[in-house]
Amino acid sequence: MPLPRKLRRRFFDRPVLEVAPELIDATLLVNGVGGRIVEVEAYHHTDPAAHSFIGRTERNAAMFGPPGCAYVYRSYGIHWCLNFVCEEEGSASAVLIRALEPLSGIAAMRRRRGLTDERALCSGPGKLCQALAVTHRHNGLPLDEPPFELRARRDTPEIAVGVRIGISKAVEHPWRFGLKGSKFLSRPFKP
Repeated sequence: MPLPRKLRRRFFDRPVLEVAPELIDATLLVNGVGGRIVEVEAYHHTDPAAHSFIGRTERNAAMFGPPGCAYVYRSYGIHWCLNFVCEEEGSASAVLIRALEPLSGIAAMRRRRGLTDERALCSGPGKLCQALAVTHRHNGLPLDEPPFELRARRDTPEIAVGVRIGISKAVEHPWRFGLKGSKFLSRPFKP
């Protein structure tokens, strides 16, 4: 069976709320290590929870760049988080990649995370970045060139929708999307 098509930068040149659910079941690899995207959250530039809401800063500058690039930031000074910039340049909307189902380079992920439990390797944005060795050096890089490889999903999966987690503003927006029934989610979706 041939590989699914690569996702190019133009895929991200659309509204973040269109892109986010379409990333569920796509494949993300960083230097050949990664897996199936099973959970994401959307952050629109008009959203008070988005880093770009306050305007351009040194930290969030990559969000204001062209769509189809990575925005990597440090959360609470501890964990790196990977986002995909969406919409037209300057709109500063992004999709946070929250969880993956590990499929490729599992030994490297286990070594980087110091774990053997596959379910725990990428079940959260910080865990995912540690497992894939994503750091600030990836910030602003195009997602359709090495070290990144993104492949479209083969089919349209059943997607769970819910409110975003780990934020204190705009908590009512149902902008968290996940692969329904996946055991690799960061947290289950509430019914």
